[in-house]
Amino acid sequence: MSNEPITLTAGDAEVNLRPDNGGRIAGLRIAGTELLRQGDRFGCFPMVPWCGRIRDGRFLNGATAHQMPLNSPPHAIHGTARDGAWRTARVLPDEAVITYDLVEPWPYPARVTHVVALTEDSLTLTLSVETYGSSFPAQVGWHPWFNRNLGGEDVRLDFTPAWQEERGADHLPTGNRIDPRPGPWDDCFGMPDGVDVTLTWPGQLELAVTSREPWAVVYDEQEAAVCVEPQTGPPNGLNTAPRLVTPLEPLEATAVWRWRRL
Repeated sequence: MSNEPITLTAGDAEVNLRPDNGGRIAGLRIAGTELLRQGDRFGCFPMVPWCGRIRDGRFLNGATAHQMPLNSPPHAIHGTARDGAWRTARVLPDEAVITYDLVEPWPYPARVTHVVALTEDSLTLTLSVETYGSSFPAQVGWHPWFNRNLGGEDVRLDFTPAWQEERGADHLPTGNRIDPRPGPWDDCFGMPDGVDVTLTWPGQLELAVTSREPWAVVYDEQEAAVCVEPQTGPPNGLNTAPRLVTPLEPLEATAVWRWRRL
């Protein structure tokens, strides 16, 4: 099928999906208010087959080393699928399924499927990676850019992580777990009971980001937007906490955004 833009609607909620631009969610409007930062590099893009940075762009699969392009020197960042054109597999008024076949520079053929399902008060996102042959380490996650301001007060973030990954000068976890520190953040947090972060635009909207996955990166160093990124492993996780995709066991994760008016 084509990769033309897709619009989903449910009640007064509307999602704009761009398979042609990295499979990203280009917009989420609630009663006419846009929650996501606009622009070709923003919205919310799937991170796959890795999340965040890979140190020096290198990872191991067993004894085999692979080198990814250094798209954020000296590291490789956020996977390859956000730069590709996805294909539309199915569209309903409130749900879409899009797919992406992993190709070079990723060394292992595989298919990524993204299911985007909208209701009047929630958006459910499910990513899966299935291999055609060899097993390999992978990660999946989402990188939403939520507008810091919707026309009133700036957004507030509320979450209670079990720990924060200590961040080195190279922006990668050092391997030490520390007590959570105040922001601003470009940091990875551990939530072993599942990601649970609430964004509140006072007097306007509350949105909860939840996932059964135990990792989230929070990035709020830019003036225009804040990012809350549920993912299946920490930055550099292909090396430090690999999750194997095998012919018998795909990698799958789900995140839910649920909102209510204040």
